[in-house]
Amino acid sequence: MAKLSDLIEDFLKKLINEADEEYIEIQRNALANIFKCAPSQINYVLETRFDINNGYVIESRRGSGGYIKIIKKPISKEWVSDIIESIGDSITESKSRMYIDTLYNHNLITDREAKLMKVVLNDKILSVPQYKKPILRAMLFKVMLTELANY
Repeated sequence: MAKLSDLIEDFLKKLINEADEEYIEIQRNALANIFKCAPSQINYVLETRFDINNGYVIESRRGSGGYIKIIKKPISKEWVSDIIESIGDSITESKSRMYIDTLYNHNLITDREAKLMKVVLNDKILSVPQYKKPILRAMLFKVMLTELANY
């Protein structure tokens, strides 16, 4: 059975995909009522699944029941450059996978490229001590992203 967070995410993405515009507006409390959950659960989904790293911007308006606006932003080569800067000196395997999935979901890389990137950045492949893996992963991922941005 899918987790509640997954159900909320899928519901919102479906609404966005069916919308005439590249955004939706919805009341946080109304959404919480639909899923019979606390508004904080909605906040969690918005913060973790609809951030700029996943190609979304959230605007929040107070009053009138607290509307939120979820805007789907196209992910571009400029976004890839921003990610390179944000990685810093290390990155976890799960965070790199999240970025790769976003690149794939926005058609910036193919399924094959995504799989290859994930294999190269996998903890089991990186044959250095555990504490050095995030550092090596960041270096490798930045090189891949730089090539992608220059393509």
